[in-house]
Amino acid sequence: MPSLQSLRRKIASVKNTQKITKAMKMVAAAKLKRAQDRILSARPYAHQLRNVMGNLSNRVNRSSHPLLKRREGNKVELVVVTSDRGLCGAFNANILRRAVEFLEHQSKQGQQVSVSLVGRKSIDFFRRRNWTIRQQWGGVFDRLSYEHALDIGQNIVDQYNEGTFDQLFVVYNEFKSVMQQQVIVEKLLPIEPTEVTGSETNASGGSYLYEPDENDLLATLLPKHFEIQTFRILLESAAAEQAARMTAMDGATRNAGELIKKVTLFYNKTRQAAITKELMDIVGGAEALK
Repeated sequence: MPSLQSLRRKIASVKNTQKITKAMKMVAAAKLKRAQDRILSARPYAHQLRNVMGNLSNRVNRSSHPLLKRREGNKVELVVVTSDRGLCGAFNANILRRAVEFLEHQSKQGQQVSVSLVGRKSIDFFRRRNWTIRQQWGGVFDRLSYEHALDIGQNIVDQYNEGTFDQLFVVYNEFKSVMQQQVIVEKLLPIEPTEVTGSETNASGGSYLYEPDENDLLATLLPKHFEIQTFRILLESAAAEQAARMTAMDGATRNAGELIKKVTLFYNKTRQAAITKELMDIVGGAEALK
């Protein structure tokens, strides 16, 4: 049976842990508000731009730009977006498990796979495994800005144009709500056309008129589109991370409170038993003297 002193130390330790988890929950809630505002502001523009680019790719010569041209090669790259820090529940574990499933599936189909990593958790995970790591970015989410998307997007586009890989996929957590984050595997390159219904075709009919010309317009819009989508994915992951951390810290705080109650109850019972035993010893000693 543990001593009363060890029980008091355990209660104090759990109370200190509860204070930390409660503070982390409050910090995550504040960061979540800012991250949620950013993704809700950026998402409509990014989605509309994706629809425009997908529709535009239906009406141009796909071989006119490398980001549109489909390749026959078998080199596939996966960008894995995780957080830089832990203590956010199963946020990172779900992404890494889905990434490994995707890589194993592609390998079984005879594809040559490589990974690019965003976030320290993915870097630490894949560093201990045999997958080919092409590029890695750590510390992105400390002060997330559009410059990070430019850096990552330009690197990927340059490598794609050089033929380092033929298809690009990204796996990340999409922010749904405070309680829900969904792991998404999304194909980014080559840019796929959107499906156009018959009514949409008749309504828009014909081809676009380009100014100055088709090649110049695509050369400007397509890399910009990819950078915007990269920024959207980073914002989605940042908001999902803070939501997952707030939920995890809220659960940890409640669990700590329940543990404090259980240990305090056990401490009181142990203390009462010790007092009762001492009283019985005193009474027994007094009876013996009689």
